[in-house]
Amino acid sequence: MADATFSKTFLRRATGAEGMDQTEAHNGLRHVMALSLTKVADGLIDPKLILSWLMTALGAPGYLIGALVPLREAGALLPQIVLAPRVQAMRYRKWMWVAGSAGQGACAGLIVLAALTLEGVAAGLAICAALAVLALFRAACSVSFKDILGKTIAKRRRGAITGLAGSVSAVAVIVLALLLMSGLFQNRTLVVGAIALAATFWGIAALVMSRLREEASDDNGDSKITLRAVLRDNPQLWRFIATRGLLVSTALAPPYIVLLGGAELNALGALLLASAVASLVSSYVWGRLADRSSRLVLIRSGLVGGVALLAAVGAGLSGVEAIPGVLPAILLVLMVAYHGVRQGRSTYLVDMAPEDQRASYTAVSNTVIGVALLAVGVVGGLGSVVGPAWVLAGFAAMAFAAALVGRGLNEVEQG
Repeated sequence: MADATFSKTFLRRATGAEGMDQTEAHNGLRHVMALSLTKVADGLIDPKLILSWLMTALGAPGYLIGALVPLREAGALLPQIVLAPRVQAMRYRKWMWVAGSAGQGACAGLIVLAALTLEGVAAGLAICAALAVLALFRAACSVSFKDILGKTIAKRRRGAITGLAGSVSAVAVIVLALLLMSGLFQNRTLVVGAIALAATFWGIAALVMSRLREEASDDNGDSKITLRAVLRDNPQLWRFIATRGLLVSTALAPPYIVLLGGAELNALGALLLASAVASLVSSYVWGRLADRSSRLVLIRSGLVGGVALLAAVGAGLSGVEAIPGVLPAILLVLMVAYHGVRQGRSTYLVDMAPEDQRASYTAVSNTVIGVALLAVGVVGGLGSVVGPAWVLAGFAAMAFAAALVGRGLNEVEQG
């Protein structure tokens, strides 16, 4: 009873949510706790910044560094069409998420081991392999989470819950960034230690989510999920996937900003600080806005991301990227857009999908996006031979196009 009272009071003050019963309050607090831990872990092992820098410091070749983001993102998306029927066949879907979180922690531990014992190509291959397996466990969390969230948290409160977790987790990443910038640590020990901490947080998050109060679901796993069955006569899902596909530019661009800025440890700290501050100041706001209109969040994120990427192009072509603070400021704006994309796409999909098809919608859309990530990642890698600024220009065009395509989406938060 005391736990439920605390949960209701905390969530009402933090999210402005009214009308929660005791069970929803209990679940809401555990969602915030588990998501905060996993989002901290994501920040501590971020392929866009942390792993890109670590592999550079270990002497791994550029083609492996460029593979990090597509490998993690696509690897977390493509398996979902296979996992979704298994989720739908489970009476308690939280156990898929628990297994996925624990597995990510184990894989993060393998990355630590590789960083401590290997160098060069061997280190790069080992880290990429561990990241690929981590991505599979991440897929298990992704395909099950939207279904769990929809079952345990009411509509128009879901964005606030996930947004609050994003802002809470950013504080820990800011601390790491400040340590990197302080000059107290001039080697990779702190970075490796941060990845080890991420492994621990994923394990704790699994324990927290295991205590979620979830009602048993009917077995909906008999029918095989296919792209054609879900996408047929579903133009809004097509448009959502197209919008989200164009917005992958905000996820793939940061490593190219890292390339513009070099591999100094304090430079990494400045970029990481910008990314964490963006999460702190925007995740909660984006979450609340998504509860009102996730469609508008997607459109605005595309516009903000396009402006930031154009600024990065200008910095790279004019030579001002070497001025302290220029690239971190650009990255901050880009990451504000990125967190808007994450909040908008998650809330939109959960609110759009019929209750008994959330896992199917999630799996199908993520499978298509996984293919798009691989394709765009390959093109970006090939395009990097002409310089990161021109790759960023292509990403800017994609972000602006996403805002245009997203205008045709329906509003799904009413009702």
